Amino acid sequence: MKQDTGTQRAASGGKRIVSRTDTAAAMILAVAAAAAATVLAVYRIADYLAGPVTLTLPVITTQLSPTDLSLGAEAHYTSVEAVIPRVPGPEAAALAWGEALDLLAVLAVLALMFLLAFRLRRNVLFTAGSAWIIVFCGTVLALAGSAGQAVDTMARTRLADSIGLGQGTGNEYVLFVGTFSFAPAVAGLLLVLVAGAFQYGRRLQRDTEGLI
Repeated sequence: MKQDTGTQRAASGGKRIVSRTDTAAAMILAVAAAAAATVLAVYRIADYLAGPVTLTLPVITTQLSPTDLSLGAEAHYTSVEAVIPRVPGPEAAALAWGEALDLLAVLAVLALMFLLAFRLRRNVLFTAGSAWIIVFCGTVLALAGSAGQAVDTMARTRLADSIGLGQGTGNEYVLFVGTFSFAPAVAGLLLVLVAGAFQYGRRLQRDTEGLI
């Protein structure tokens, strides 16, 4: 009877780096983390839509500065925490969408973790399905993570201008300020490259099985 590759490696004395217990724990952890992230996101979205809510908002001016600094230093505030009794409708919707997109990016990573652990547990990791799963999750991570940041930052910038944190800028339109992280886009691209490595590994696996 022909043995599969995983069985032959175990029989030859090779120790598996990831055991079945490890993969089961990874699957449980992914599900638990997804549930917790969803609950927290729903809670924050409810706050955005109903209020009151405490938000970190950008200061769109250099006129707000701390005083009595030592060593002759000069500084200005770049953000403040503001308690808003009720967020205006458009900004509340934008914050909710930003939160939902961020959640989607997190769920994509956790889904990838669950599915890869499941496939590794069944010894069917290097398949066409695995490669497409990685590509899909990587694409969702890159797009949703980047879009979520952009929507959230624009909403916070508009709120900052609405409550007067942008006074004295001399600009007619609300500025887009904030720090944009390229981490989701880079991580998504990395996952697409990993998918390519999986396809290559699948071809090597087929060649190896053909020699057994």
